[in-house]
Amino acid sequence: MNFTELIDLAAARVGGKAIAANDEFFAAKSNLLKAEKPVFIEDKYTPQGKWMDGWESRRRREAGHDWCLVKLGLRGVIRGFDVDTSFFTGNYPEFCSIDAADVRGNPTTAALLKDHASWTNILPKSPLKGGSQNLFPCRSLGTWTHIRLNIFPDGGVARLRVHGDVIPDWDKLKSSAKLVDLAAVENGATAIAQSDMYFGRATNMLMPGRAKNMGDGWETKRRRGVNFANLPASPHDWCLIKLGATGVIEKIEVDTNHFKGNFPESCLIEAVNAPGASAAELESSDRTWFELLPRVKLAAHKRLIFKAAKVEPATHARVRIFPDGGISRLHLHGRIAGS
Repeated sequence: MNFTELIDLAAARVGGKAIAANDEFFAAKSNLLKAEKPVFIEDKYTPQGKWMDGWESRRRREAGHDWCLVKLGLRGVIRGFDVDTSFFTGNYPEFCSIDAADVRGNPTTAALLKDHASWTNILPKSPLKGGSQNLFPCRSLGTWTHIRLNIFPDGGVARLRVHGDVIPDWDKLKSSAKLVDLAAVENGATAIAQSDMYFGRATNMLMPGRAKNMGDGWETKRRRGVNFANLPASPHDWCLIKLGATGVIEKIEVDTNHFKGNFPESCLIEAVNAPGASAAELESSDRTWFELLPRVKLAAHKRLIFKAAKVEPATHARVRIFPDGGISRLHLHGRIAGS
């Protein structure tokens, strides 16, 4: 899997926050972590100068470099970075580097900046291109909670994506008396394959909170040639989800929030217990899938809750939507195996 398909551990939507920067004269550091793609507005200016959709420091007139400190929304292993300089063409940094730290609890910004021993360089000083997505794989196998983006010597970065694998606090989750959402990104779940995601990424379904608009869910293109009298044999869309942990699902929540004229007619959810299986192996094998939720009618712009039809350990879930459309959120509440 390409690292850009993994969860963005730094995204504001999962709790990421730009907590300090040495300079943000032209554009705020918080823009770095926005989920939306950067935009450019030709004639928009602020009292400081040209409005830019990113983080931009002033022109440096002394030695040194600029930096921004980010608290990751989700602790995890970083697999790669996207340092996006979209629309920064004559004002992008020449180089960047990235340091990381794993600091539990709620350290103050001052403490983080002062504790030099906690920081490890995980991306050496690397050249950047302007107006581009600059992709850098990360070879570190460490687990991190904070990163520091260094830019040399100054300039603007539109977005910073920190893609990786979430490492949840399993002891805390296992000890909880409440059901755990095994399909939540914050608990390590991820969408590993899907038939289509033309209008919205499948991983959106696994994000925290309710969707803020139609673009914040999974939405496929319109299918043609569908025979409604012969569902599910007719073509339909599907998504394969790797659960955060092996668990027993008890409650299912399917939310079509904001999908009004384009929600699926119905859905069906299956599960399988196949530790370590890849998406390709699951799609081509004869493994025994069992129905978590038989095909049920869905409704527009509505949160629907169901009891699991079968309570067995599972590692993966497959959502089938008939024939196409959008789901904003999917929650699979259960108990982690062995808890």
